[in-house]
Amino acid sequence: MTRAEGDNTHDLPLIDHPDRLTPEWLSGVLANNEINASVTGFRSSPVGTGQMADNYRLELDYQDKPEGAPDSLVVKVCSTDPTSRASGAAGGYVTEVNFYRDLASRLAVRTPHCYHADISSANDVFVLVMEDLAPAEQGDQIRGCSPDEARLALQNLAGLHASSWCDAKLDGYSWLSRVTPEVAALFTNILMPATEGFIERYKARLSDEDASVLRHFANNAERWLTGRGDRFALVHGDYRLDNLLFGTEAGGAPVAAVDWQTVTLGHAGRDTAYFLGNSLVIEDRIKYEQDLILGYHEALCAGGVADYTFAECFDDYRYGHFQGPLVTVLGAMAVIQTDRGDEMFMAMCSRACQAIRDLESDQLI
Repeated sequence: MTRAEGDNTHDLPLIDHPDRLTPEWLSGVLANNEINASVTGFRSSPVGTGQMADNYRLELDYQDKPEGAPDSLVVKVCSTDPTSRASGAAGGYVTEVNFYRDLASRLAVRTPHCYHADISSANDVFVLVMEDLAPAEQGDQIRGCSPDEARLALQNLAGLHASSWCDAKLDGYSWLSRVTPEVAALFTNILMPATEGFIERYKARLSDEDASVLRHFANNAERWLTGRGDRFALVHGDYRLDNLLFGTEAGGAPVAAVDWQTVTLGHAGRDTAYFLGNSLVIEDRIKYEQDLILGYHEALCAGGVADYTFAECFDDYRYGHFQGPLVTVLGAMAVIQTDRGDEMFMAMCSRACQAIRDLESDQLI
């Protein structure tokens, strides 16, 4: 494996699986972060529910542990499943590595601190060594979240958007994609057959109404993807409960976002709509969405976003709801099929399609 250009990994070998980790390698990671510690051993266990990558918690043992040395770390590597790995190598892996290298520290969004980020020149093998946010706990996409948890998540999201709002300097990052007419046409060419495959796979569980919404979007995706480009920000792209960690009574940050493989420059309403449309059960979304988007808008304004009314914000929220079918369909068809994955994608699909009908989002495209 050869390493990508521009890395700052200080000659540590590229690790593609926790089985290849050594105490010496972990000591090197900490040394590169100005933590002079000798790791003598560690215990590894899988964590999370990632689809395109695998995550492991490492509990560390030290010889004379110094102040500031972490008790545990999280290591993220490419998936062992060939289909999921190929999907990540198409762009998600390199995007996440560069997000942590170039942008994470300058944004007003809570993410894990990244101790180490490395990727091969072919973008198919990567490793991230990150802060362990425990005792914070991962959200559950299938169960959904409470309105209070949604409010916390939207405050965090507003920090991401406000600190990157219409920032022309972000165009200088070559790895950071932005939807052009050519990209939109490519997405549409992929989405249309993927939509039919999704409907066929889940036909026993998918309502006719939802199938109609999916097909309508696939036929209009190019127009939606290129619309409303005058206001832009960094968009997480997959901001949902499985990619959020919430603090518990035992501690942890109130909320933090992980999995930055889909970050792009785009329409911020895609994130707010995708989160609320997928993460609240339908009854709660209908009851609380006005208040929740109002809180998000207030946080945007407090973060420095000017000349953006609540009416515009809510209309952008309505417009953004097609992020739900976009990610659900492409995600389901791009990764290995699992029982939990099927439950998750069905929950996401039904909630997103209902939101599109309730808010008459189809009238905006």
